[in-house]
Amino acid sequence: MSAIPIADDVLDPAVEVLTLREVADRFGRPVSRVQQALRDHQLLAVRRKGELLVPAIFLTDNDEVVKGLPGTITLLVDSGYSPSEILRWLFTADESLPGTPIEALRGDRGREVKRRAQALAF
Repeated sequence: MSAIPIADDVLDPAVEVLTLREVADRFGRPVSRVQQALRDHQLLAVRRKGELLVPAIFLTDNDEVVKGLPGTITLLVDSGYSPSEILRWLFTADESLPGTPIEALRGDRGREVKRRAQALAF
């Protein structure tokens, strides 16, 4: 079993985060499934005070992973980006979107976010 990729805690302290247990409860699945989602690049986590945490914004109001997030993460991982770099990019404001890439994904602008992620790969 491969290790869970963990990003440096590059998040603003104001960003709401969830423990793996909280994510599992929202999914209605065991924590091991959340850990597998992290290994499969469906989600990203940071370690804060010894605990793995997932940004709450990565989940929809229906307790699902935001559409387009896994594909964006995978695209950037395949391009050589580290989990920390990906997390930083997802939360960095881009005036041309407008907002951050994660906000754009939540706002159903995934195609534009993926286009930008692909451009980063070159």
